[in-house]
Amino acid sequence: MAANSSSTVSKPSNSTGGKQSGPSAEQVVAAFQRMRTEQRSMASKAAELEMEINEHSLVIETLKDVDPTRKCFRLVGGVLVERTVKEVLPALESNKEQISKIVESLNTQMQSKGRELTEYREKYNIRLVGEGEEGRGKSAASSNGGEGSASKGGAGVLVS
Repeated sequence: MAANSSSTVSKPSNSTGGKQSGPSAEQVVAAFQRMRTEQRSMASKAAELEMEINEHSLVIETLKDVDPTRKCFRLVGGVLVERTVKEVLPALESNKEQISKIVESLNTQMQSKGRELTEYREKYNIRLVGEGEEGRGKSAASSNGGEGSASKGGAGVLVS
């Protein structure tokens, strides 16, 4: 019996601190802000890469009308190198395709991060400043009909 009580004492001390009370409001907000920041950085990187794709497309379209033996210069790793159009054009097209694949990957990651954010918001009842109270009031009223969500009703977190 003593062995059982000592083993149960160590387990509840860990679980009571973390599972019964859950994370504090500050921890919830910090985690939410971190996820939003990650999603925003992905979006800005995707926008940056989209601009690079547009630049590549513009250069490719310009070089298609030029004589393939004509000299052109390309910036490689901070060094300007002299090549011919026929050498540079395939490399540009390949780079454009690779950048497009990266953008597609970033977009799928952003979508999954968005779903994760939505689930997190619903789990902790997070409301953003400026978000319409009427729309949230209807969804909160419908979700409070269930027994499990009734305990979460008053534990909302407001994020600025």
